[in-house]
Amino acid sequence: MEETPTPTRESRNSGFTLIEIMAVVLIMGMLMGLVGLAVFQQVDKAKITTAKAKITQIESALEFYRMDNSRYPTTEQGLDSLISKPSGAPEPRNYPRGGYLKRRDALFDPWGSAYQYESPGQKNPESFDVWSLGPDQQAGGDDADADIGNWDLEDNRS
Repeated sequence: MEETPTPTRESRNSGFTLIEIMAVVLIMGMLMGLVGLAVFQQVDKAKITTAKAKITQIESALEFYRMDNSRYPTTEQGLDSLISKPSGAPEPRNYPRGGYLKRRDALFDPWGSAYQYESPGQKNPESFDVWSLGPDQQAGGDDADADIGNWDLEDNRS
């Protein structure tokens, strides 16, 4: 009769206990949470920066529109008049064949909503207001949820 070897004390203690594995998983989860939070904050900042850059692009296109037609598009004509010639009055006199913006997606903010436009603007009564409702897609808002408008960009251009 052969004897089965009995496990020695060393062979029984060579693995990890359930508590040790759970502690490692918990620490890894906490680290991933911290890293994930930092990454998401950077993504939000990048979207706000993108929104501001697109507003600047729209402002330039509106200025070209005014140079060609002696006026900005009306609020009713909206920002679509930068993509295709508006049919309503007042009709633009010198509308370029390809429009002022080549891509329709330039009229949408990083959160997928259309930029808002008003001419004359409430914040810029001599010209126009262009703004995004921001991440919360609601008018107004505070801090990260605040609206992003061309009136805010003036402070950053100095």
